[in-house]
Parts: sequence; structure tokens; C-alpha cells
Amino acid sequence: MVYVAGIDIGSAFSKAVVMAENKIIAYQVLPSGGNYKLTAEQVTEKTLTKAKLSLKDIAYTVAIGYGAASVSFSSETASDISCLARGVYYLFPNARTAIDIGGQFTRVLKLDGRGKATSFLLSEKCAAGSGRFLQVIARVLQIDLEDIGELSLKSKNRVDFNTGCAVFAESEAVSRVAEGAAKEDILAGLHRTLAAKIQTMVERLGIEPDCAVVGGGAKDIGLVRSIEAGLACKLLVPDEPQIVAALGAALLAGEKVAKGG
Repeated sequence: MVYVAGIDIGSAFSKAVVMAENKIIAYQVLPSGGNYKLTAEQVTEKTLTKAKLSLKDIAYTVAIGYGAASVSFSSETASDISCLARGVYYLFPNARTAIDIGGQFTRVLKLDGRGKATSFLLSEKCAAGSGRFLQVIARVLQIDLEDIGELSLKSKNRVDFNTGCAVFAESEAVSRVAEGAAKEDILAGLHRTLAAKIQTMVERLGIEPDCAVVGGGAKDIGLVRSIEAGLACKLLVPDEPQIVAALGAALLAGEKVAKGG
């Protein structure tokens, strides 16, 4: 059996996927921290341990992401966009639009029937256009990031925000807390703010069904529901949305091996 790996070293989280015969054998997600080289080694080691393999068992490794150059053992680096498209297509062959909500950026892609990205948009360099926005607000509200989604769904009186800027939204959230607004109502309002930015990107690119949402932000059910409401469509969400680009990198590695490296 031939094993391949995809490594995605993102600004916030790092992911590794090991595959064989076009099937996922094991995966791992870890915070990236400040040392990308060390994180790449750790996330790969943990994934290989799960798969009961060692690095010498891996025939080909493709690295992508913010810290791809730090993956010293990779066979090559590749485009995030092309690997993201591959990963989405593998999971959802009928998807023609993909929304990737990452720690630093949000990306919207249009896919063809072969899993290739035909066009894409990247959010501006502002935390309010990415999952970092939610991390900031979770700290302000003193709640765990993973609890945001379910809590926001309990909102009865959504607090609407007057700004789309993360810095000002953070200050506004502090003010709303001081005024006695419920945390779930604040979260619902912030989800609407982020969802509106994402909706604008999708509409600019031109939405085509089916539409999938991936990345760390896709684990926030409240945000997903808010995007669905804005776009008036049901979104496809993978079981583990953070590994999709790494999955695509592993698929690319498999293609390289099949073609003789």
C-alpha cells in the first residue's frame, strides 16, 4: 500500500492528512504556535502515530499554507486554492461554490465539474472577514470559542452592530456587555456581521449550487446558519472542516505518485 500526506500549516492551525488508495487513513489538527517548523513535525508525527506509520513509509508529501516552506520533509509545496478545491470536490463532488473561513482570511471559490478552481475571491486584510474575528469576540465575552455557535442560536433579541471593522466591533461588544446585553444576542449580531461580509463575496463571485463551507469557521453552527439565512440556501459542511485543504494536498500527492512522482 502506498501512503501519501498533505500538510497545511496555517496562521492559526496546522493540519495533516495521511491517505492510501484515495482513502483517509488518519488526520490531526494542532494550533500553529510561533514555530512552524516544530508544529509541522508535531502534527505530522501525531498523524503518523494514529496511522501506525513512520515518515519513511510516506511516498510523497505536499505542503501548503502560510508556513509551507517550514515543512522541511515535504516533497513539494503547492497552491492553497488548488488543494482546497481538490479537497472540497473529494468530499462533495456536486459542489460548485466553496466558502473557506480560515483564521486569517475568508476565501470563496467557484469549482468546475473536475474539482478545479475556476475563480476565487479573498477577503481583505481585516480580522472581521475571517475566523480571527470570532476568536477576538470569544475573549471579550470570556467564553470558549467552541461554545460560540450553540450559544448564539439561543438568541431572542439579536444585537446589530454598526461597524464591520473588528477593532470597532470589539469596542462595541464591550459596550453592549456593559449595557447588559445577553452574550447570545451579541454573538448572533456578530455572526450576522461576518455572514454579511461573506455573503457579499459570494454574490460578487456568483453563487452556484451546491455550496460548501469549510475551514475553522465552518465549525461554528451559528455562523453557518447565519450565512445560510443570508444566501437562502443550505450549506454542505464536512465532518471535519479544518482538514479540507490538507486533504486536497494529500490527494495531489497521490496524483504525483500515480504519475511517477
